[in-house]
Amino acid sequence: MRPKRGLRRRSFLAGLPALACSLGAVRNARAELRRFKIAFANLDETPGVTLEGLGFTGSDVRRSFELAARTRPVDMLYFDNAGDPARAVANAEAAIAAKVDLLIEYNADPDANAEIARRIAVAGIPALALVDPLPGAPLYGPDNYLAGRIAGHALGAFARENWPGEQVFGVLIGDLAAPGAAVRDRVQGITEGVHEPLPTMQLASLDTGGQSLRADALLTKFLLTQPDQRLLIATLDDLAAVYAARAIEMNRRQSDCVIVSQGLDPNIHGGASEKKELDPNNRGSVVLGSVAYYMDRYGYEVLPLALRLLNGGTLPPHTVTRHMLVTAADVFREYPPIDMN
Repeated sequence: MRPKRGLRRRSFLAGLPALACSLGAVRNARAELRRFKIAFANLDETPGVTLEGLGFTGSDVRRSFELAARTRPVDMLYFDNAGDPARAVANAEAAIAAKVDLLIEYNADPDANAEIARRIAVAGIPALALVDPLPGAPLYGPDNYLAGRIAGHALGAFARENWPGEQVFGVLIGDLAAPGAAVRDRVQGITEGVHEPLPTMQLASLDTGGQSLRADALLTKFLLTQPDQRLLIATLDDLAAVYAARAIEMNRRQSDCVIVSQGLDPNIHGGASEKKELDPNNRGSVVLGSVAYYMDRYGYEVLPLALRLLNGGTLPPHTVTRHMLVTAADVFREYPPIDMN
C-alpha cells in the first residue's frame, strides 16, 4: 500500500534538520582543515636585547610562536623589526606581498604603526597588535599597572604580617627613567599597592639607568645609610632583584629586607643546575616572589586569538596577559625545572 502524500512530505521535512546539521558539520570540518598563513613581525631579535624592561628576549617570544604553531592549522612567516620603525613598515609590506591571511605586529613606534595599519587596511588584511597598539587592531599585552600593584600589595601585606607595628621603609630599584608608559605604570602600581596596607610608608628610588647589575652597588650604599631599618624592596626587573639580593646577603641584612620583582623570567627561577632565587630548596632567599608576565608564552595565548579572528569571530579591544605573584612555593607549577620536564 502506498504511503499518503502528506506522510511523505512530513517525513521529508522531518529529515531537513538532520541534513542541515550534517552540512554544518561538513562546513565546520572544512574550516578546521583550512590552513592560514600568519605573519609575526617581532619587536627586536637582536642578541642580548631584552624587551619591555624585563629579562625576556625577542628570541623567547618568537620561540613561543614556533612551538605554539606546531599544533595549529597555521603556516607562520617570521619577521624581525630589529627595533627599527622603517624596517617594521618594510616588513609589513613584505607580509602583504606574501599574501598572508593575518599580521601579528609587535612594534613600539606609533607613527610606524599608523602607517602599517593604513597599508594592511588597503590590502584587506586583518591584524592583531602585540604589547603596543596598532590602530584598528585588537591588542594583546600586559597590564603594567596591575602587575606593579600586585607587587606593591604583596610587600605591604608581608610587612603587616611579619613586622607589625614596626617602622618600615620602601625602596624602588630599576630603570626608572626608561621611556614609554610601561615603567611609569609599574611604578604607579607598586606605589599605590604598597600604600594600601601601609599608607604612610616612604619610598626611596634607586635608578639603575638600564644596567641591572648596578642594583648591587646602589643598594649596598643605601643599606649603609639605613642600619637596622626594615626595608621593602620592589625591583622593576628580575636581574636587578638578583643583584639586590646579593647586596643584602653581603651586608647580612637578610632578616630585615624582602624583595618582590617583575617579570618571572629565567634570571629569577633559573635553569636546572643554577642557584635560583625562587626555588623551594632556597630557603635563605630574600626574594619573596616575582610578578609573572609570561612573555615566553605569548604564542600560546595569541595564536588562538588570531584563529578566532580568521574564523569570523570577534575579540575585545584589549586582551590582558595573566599576571600573578609567583613565590618559591608555586614556581615549579608555573615553570617546572628543565630536569623535571
